[in-house]
Amino acid sequence: MSNRSLGLNERVYRYLLEHSLRETPELRDLRKKTQTHEMARMQIAPEQGQFMAFLVRLMGARRAIEIGTFTGYSALWMALALPQQGELICCDLSTEWTAVGIPYWEQAGVRGRIDLRIGPALETLDQLLQQGAAGAFDLAFVDADKEQYADYYERCLRLVRGGGLILFDNTLWAGSVADAGVQDEATRAIRELNERLHGDERVDLSLAPIGDGLSLVRKRELL
Repeated sequence: MSNRSLGLNERVYRYLLEHSLRETPELRDLRKKTQTHEMARMQIAPEQGQFMAFLVRLMGARRAIEIGTFTGYSALWMALALPQQGELICCDLSTEWTAVGIPYWEQAGVRGRIDLRIGPALETLDQLLQQGAAGAFDLAFVDADKEQYADYYERCLRLVRGGGLILFDNTLWAGSVADAGVQDEATRAIRELNERLHGDERVDLSLAPIGDGLSLVRKRELL
C-alpha cells in the first residue's frame, strides 16, 4: 500500500502537489489526522483523491458507491464533487475508523450526501441489487479486502450503468504484482483481478500509475 504515487522522487512529487493539488481545509485536515493513525498507509494519495473527484465531475456522476471507506478521505473527495442532491453509499466494517471522518464530512457540508452502511460490503451490494438498483450508479470505487476484489467486481458491474466507471485501488500493490516471488493471498488476488480485467470484453480498461495503481474500468454501453 502507498499513500503517494509510486516511482516519483521527493522533488518531483513535491512539485506535483504544489502545482496540482487543491484540497479544501476539511480534506487537508482529515488527511493530516489520518496520517497519525496506526493504519495510515491505507489512506489514498491526495493526488489520487483529486483525480477521482475530477472523474466524478467529468462524467456528471450523481450516484456512487465506495467499498472500503477507512477514515473517509476518499469519500470526502467524491462527495464534494457530487451535485447537491448526489448520493455516495459508503460500505465499511468499522465504526471506529469511519467515525474519524464524519466530523470533517459535516464541516464540509456533505454529510447529507453520504449514506454510510456498516457491515459486509457484499451483503450491502446484494441488497442493492435485490432492491432493483442494477444500472443505477454512475461510479464505484473499490478499496477493501483484496481477496474479494473479484466478487466486488461482478456486483459493481451490475450496479453501474452502461458507460459508468469502476475504480480499483492498489492494483500495482507497491510493485508486488510484478514479483513472481510474492505469493501471499492478497497479491495473488490482485494479480487475478488484473488478468480478468485485461481479458474482459465487457469493459474498457486503463491501469493508471496513480497512488498504488488505480484501475479504471468502464462498463461498455451495451451491457
